Amino acid sequence: MPSFKMSRRTLLQTGTALAGTTLLPRFAFAQGGAGGRLVVAADSEPRNLNPAMVASNSVFFISSKVIEPLAEASYDGLSPRLAASWEGSEDGSTVTFKLRDGVTWHDGKPFTSADVAFSAMEVWKPLQNIGRSVLANLESVETPDDTTAVFHFSKPMPLQLMRNALPVVTSVLPKHLYEGSDISANPANTNPVGTGPFKFGEYKPGEYYLLTKNDSYWGAGEPKLDQIIFRILPDRAGAAAALEAGEIQLAAFSQVPLAELSRIKDVPGLEVITKGYEDLTYQLIIEINHRNEMLSNLKVRQAIAHAINKAFVVDTVFLGYAEAATGPVPHNSKEFYNPDVPTYAFDVDKANALLDEAGYPKKDSGTRFSLRLLPAPYFSETRGFGQYLRQALAAVGIEIEIVNNDTPAHLTAVYKDHTFDLSVGAAVFRGDPAISTTILVRSGIPDGVFFSNQGGYANEKIDALIDEALVTVDTDKRTKLYDEFQVLVVEDLPLINVAEWSFTSVASDTVENIANNPRWVVSNWADTALKS
Repeated sequence: MPSFKMSRRTLLQTGTALAGTTLLPRFAFAQGGAGGRLVVAADSEPRNLNPAMVASNSVFFISSKVIEPLAEASYDGLSPRLAASWEGSEDGSTVTFKLRDGVTWHDGKPFTSADVAFSAMEVWKPLQNIGRSVLANLESVETPDDTTAVFHFSKPMPLQLMRNALPVVTSVLPKHLYEGSDISANPANTNPVGTGPFKFGEYKPGEYYLLTKNDSYWGAGEPKLDQIIFRILPDRAGAAAALEAGEIQLAAFSQVPLAELSRIKDVPGLEVITKGYEDLTYQLIIEINHRNEMLSNLKVRQAIAHAINKAFVVDTVFLGYAEAATGPVPHNSKEFYNPDVPTYAFDVDKANALLDEAGYPKKDSGTRFSLRLLPAPYFSETRGFGQYLRQALAAVGIEIEIVNNDTPAHLTAVYKDHTFDLSVGAAVFRGDPAISTTILVRSGIPDGVFFSNQGGYANEKIDALIDEALVTVDTDKRTKLYDEFQVLVVEDLPLINVAEWSFTSVASDTVENIANNPRWVVSNWADTALKS
C-alpha cells in the first residue's frame, strides 16, 4: 500500500498558517464586587444572541447565561430550569409542563406560561433551526393558568425525544418584548432580556461581551459571580498566551490548540478539563453532493470510505483527542449507539478495486477524476483533515481541488448554492438522532437550511424510518428504529462519518464548579465561582 507523506508537523503547520494572528487592544478589568469577575476567551462573535431562533453552540455559549430553557442536562438526567416538572400522556398527544412560580424577566415583568406558549408557537416551531423538525407536529399550547403549559401534538410526541430536546430547543423569550414585532429583526436579539442568572450588559465589537449579575434570580444564593466577560480572541494561540499571563481565567471549546495542551497542563495554576461536553459530541463528516454522477455511485462512496485511515486521522489531526467513528450516532450515546453496523477498513487496494468496478479506471496521468473539496473553516481540525483527505484520495487516483472559504461563504456554497462535490463538515450530536442528526440525511429539506442534507440525497426507506421514529412513543421500539437507521446510513453512505470528538477547557485553578453537567459550557454558570 502507498505510504502517506503527510506528517503531524505538516498538519500543525497548515493549521497555524490558516489561523493567522490577530492583535487585540489590551484593556484592564476592575475586579469590583464580592463575587468577582470571570474573564473567558471567545473565538467567535455572534451578532444574533437569540438561542430560541439560532440554536447553535456559539450563541448558547454567551446567551445561555441570560436566556433559560425549560430544563438543562445533568449527569443524572435532566435538571429543571423554568419548568419545575413535566409529564407526557400515554398516547403522546400532550406534554404538560408545570412552571416555576415567582420568576421575573430582567426588566421586572413576571414570567408566565404565556411566554412559553408564545416562544413555542411563534419562534421554536416556525423559526428555529432545530425546532422546525423536532416540533413539526406541535399543534397548540394551552395555558390554563400562569404556571401550566400544555403542549398539544397532532401526531404522537415521544417523551424520550421531548426530554432530550428540552435543553437545546426550549430557550424561552419574553412575549411582551417580541409580540407584534418582526421577530428576526427584534432589538432584543442583540440585547437579550431573559430570566437567567446574568443580565446582558454590553457588547463592544472586536473586544468583549459583558454580562452582569441578576440580583433577582430565582435560584437561591445564585449567581456566585458578579460579572462574566467574554473577551474576543479569534486567534487560538492568543488564548493560551492570555491564560498564562493571567488576562483570562477560562478558555473553552478547545480554544487552546490541542498541540499546546501537553505543555499547558504543566503550567502552575492552570488545569486542562475534558468534562462538560458529553452532550455536545462533534462529528467529523464528509458531506457528499449526490448530484455529481461519480459520487451518486455507491461504489465510489465506498472507495472513498476505504481510502481513509481513521486511526491516522485521530492520532495526527486530533492528536489522540478523538475516536474513530462507526456511523451517524457516536459511541458515547448510551441510549442510541449501535455498534453492529458495516465497517470500511482502511484498504487502498480495496478502494482502487471499487473505483475500477465503478467504471473509473486510472488514466495515463494516474488520476481517475477530479472533485472540489470544501473544508469547513470552523476548526483547525476540519481544515487539517481537508489536507489529509486530498492526499488520501490522491493515493487512489482521485484528484482534489481544495476550495477554502470563510464561514459565510462556506455555508452559502454548501447549503444554499450546492457548489461543492465533497465538504468536510462538523456535525453535532445533541443526545437524540431526531434533534440534529437525521436532518443530515433526510430528503426534502429546503435549500439554505444550514447543517442539513443539501447534497441531493434521497432514500425512501431511510426517510420512512426517520418519520416513524419521530412519532413512536414506545422507547424500546423507537430505539430499535434508530438501530436500523444507523445500519442503513452506513450501508448507503449518504455521508461518511470519520471521527467524533469532544472539546477541552483550560481554566485557572481559581475557578470553581466547572464542568458539572454534560452541557456545562453552554449552560447558565449560576453556581460557577472564583476562589476568594
